[in-house]
Amino acid sequence: MTDDVEYLHAFCDLSPDAVLNAVEAAGYRCSGHVSALNSYENRVYQVGIEDGAPLIAKFYRPQRWSDACILEEHAFTAELKAEEIPVIAPIADAHGCTLHHAGAHRLALYPRVGGRSPETDNPEHLRMLGHCIARIHNIGALRLFEHRPVLDIQNFAIEPSRFLFEQNFLPADIQPAYGAIIKLLLERLHEVFADSEDTALLRLHGDCHLGNILMRDDVPFIVDFDDARTGPAVQDLWMFLSGDRADRTAALYDVLDGYTEFRRFDARELRLLEALRALRMIHYAGWLARRWEDPAFPRAFPWFNTQRYWEEHVLSLKEQYSALDEPSLQWQED
Repeated sequence: MTDDVEYLHAFCDLSPDAVLNAVEAAGYRCSGHVSALNSYENRVYQVGIEDGAPLIAKFYRPQRWSDACILEEHAFTAELKAEEIPVIAPIADAHGCTLHHAGAHRLALYPRVGGRSPETDNPEHLRMLGHCIARIHNIGALRLFEHRPVLDIQNFAIEPSRFLFEQNFLPADIQPAYGAIIKLLLERLHEVFADSEDTALLRLHGDCHLGNILMRDDVPFIVDFDDARTGPAVQDLWMFLSGDRADRTAALYDVLDGYTEFRRFDARELRLLEALRALRMIHYAGWLARRWEDPAFPRAFPWFNTQRYWEEHVLSLKEQYSALDEPSLQWQED
């Protein structure tokens, strides 16, 4: 777990003074006010500026992304912003630079944007989300990422589950059940993705959950493209769907009602929906495990890595395996 130890040491070095010095080195005069915001994968701070509005300083987790990957994320959001799509892009300095270096740290600066979460039981909010995601996908489809990865089974299921076994995160009595359900899920996931080889891939936000959306003046602003990658369009849509099958179907129609005003949606992608949910479930447990030596994680996720957590996780995976055999949600454009 050497990588995690290196992550830990790097972030422990981020004192308030270090944050302020890094922002000032990027060309801003700080007022001295700095406050940490909720962020676990990276470290994010609101920093007061003497002659302007506060800025958001995002310090990237070391070794997770190369500079090329980060700059590709920045370039993508710049493309979107240039088309007046409501996303939050990093601020470029006078030389056009968006990625700054301060010692061992890499950071980007963003404008502060307030807002509230969209309401998934509000059809109009869902339609507006559909509008916004479709416009993002229209730009995302122009080319693929060169440096950022593809959403796939290897990175989101095989490697996370292997890590849990290799690092002995799983209690001994849970290992057989976890291993059995992972084996079944991997077999089924390979079948689903093989049946969807004709699905078009494009540049995505990649992690489009409600926490990454701010409603402001009834417009959804999409934030945090840190997990941007190549994948199917439905990856940026399925997290808006919750509840029982009837609720999810109704929400799907609302989202796609907005989406299809700007972009065609291939209904065959819906067969990937539960497979993508399964990948996220497996990956999430592995992600928490990989970051467990970072002190921010035990504080934020005290329920993780307990006997109860692993028992419930295995049960959830079994239920998700059953969901993979259910008929996919149906949608037909009017």
